Amino acid sequence: MNKLFANLIALLFIASFTVTAAEAQSGPDTTTLVYKVKIDKMIAAPLWRSVKKSFVEADTLNADFILIHMNTYGGQVDIADSMRTLILNYPIPVLVFIDNQAISAGALIAISADSIYMRPGASIGAATVVDQSGAKLPDKYQSFMRGMMRATAEAHGKKPVVKEGDTTWVWHRDPEIAQAMVDPSIVLQGIVDTGQVLTLTTLEAIKYGFCEGEATTVEEVIAMAGIENYTIRELKLSGVDRFIMFLINPIVSGLLIMLIIGGIYFELQSPGVGFPLAAAVFAALLYFAPLYIEGIAANWHVMIFIIGLILVAVEIFAIPGFGVTGVLGVIGIVTGLAFVMIDKIVFRFGPSGDGVREVVGAFSIVVLAAFLSFVLSLWLSRKLFAPNKLFGSLALETSVNQADGFVSFDTEKLSALVGSAGKAHTVLRPSGKVMIGDEVYSAVAETGFISRGTDIIVRREEQGQLYVVEAAKA
Repeated sequence: MNKLFANLIALLFIASFTVTAAEAQSGPDTTTLVYKVKIDKMIAAPLWRSVKKSFVEADTLNADFILIHMNTYGGQVDIADSMRTLILNYPIPVLVFIDNQAISAGALIAISADSIYMRPGASIGAATVVDQSGAKLPDKYQSFMRGMMRATAEAHGKKPVVKEGDTTWVWHRDPEIAQAMVDPSIVLQGIVDTGQVLTLTTLEAIKYGFCEGEATTVEEVIAMAGIENYTIRELKLSGVDRFIMFLINPIVSGLLIMLIIGGIYFELQSPGVGFPLAAAVFAALLYFAPLYIEGIAANWHVMIFIIGLILVAVEIFAIPGFGVTGVLGVIGIVTGLAFVMIDKIVFRFGPSGDGVREVVGAFSIVVLAAFLSFVLSLWLSRKLFAPNKLFGSLALETSVNQADGFVSFDTEKLSALVGSAGKAHTVLRPSGKVMIGDEVYSAVAETGFISRGTDIIVRREEQGQLYVVEAAKA
């Protein structure tokens, strides 16, 4: 037994020595990991989601560099600011390859990187803040963007320049040039004249320190950055990620708004709780949940929407008719849906000046979606439920007439009830049920609405329909 144990120890020692020797011979893994991130679409919620996930995965993989492959004409300022902050605070070097354009918000993101490389014929700049129609926003918005561009350039610090034996320190990226990309009133001698927003070509960007070199491919960029023996990785989106990005697409969001508003409208037109309300609630979950997870929808957006739903529900089930409570509920629903679409920069400065147009525009989209939802629902009902259509068998194709001997009520019995007293069996708004004696009849309130349990009197009967009023008002 002792001999067997000694042999086992010897074998383990030999195996351990062999593995250690092999590791020593091969040496540590010296491959440089470059994680590539694509910014090749409008700067908006779907792109922000993929960028965040890319940076998180790069951190998980212990990447050595991040390379942003960029070609964008800009987008939302608040999302660009979030990307800028992420890049500036990231612990490993971030390179940007501008493969054609880095315009507007794209310029802000690009100059936040440690190194910039540009394709021949590319451009960077034109970062003036505009609204959705392309109109320039008031100066307070431009001041905000100027400050971000200037601060981003300053964040890269200064570098020494030796000239004629003297060392001077100059900005790595000149803040004045950065803010000239926003403000047309800034004059830089030999660079930009007054009245023009600065946009730099590749050669100009190299000349003024906003580009480290000219490249035509990602591989050239990596070589110019001095990286050898590298591996490139990039984000592979899962099915769930693609579904969420699909939901937060502006077009899909608009369709969901149509379903929410249309569902609520048709629920108000039909008794009880049915499919329209279920469809509206499901669409609301699909609309708000991804936006909330991504931090685009704030708590108060969701709360306003939920309060609006509660007020509408109270109006439907507790208060007869459709009055102040219902109107406030609809306003809350529309407000919650609209405010999610407004750039956060508007809330930062207040919806004044041209910012009002963005607020009005968001509300107009919701109202237009509601109108289109109503029209589309009418069209679908004709197409789907008409005779010889897909669901035509679910609709009544023939009518029954009294002249043909079809009578669904006893007219003599109903006429005899005129002047009788009873109670409202359900809420009448204006139609509902009343109980007269031990029997329940369909009835319509002549004026206003009648609450359940209220004493009523039958005033008249027309074509098999009882018309009633409150006993106290008879």
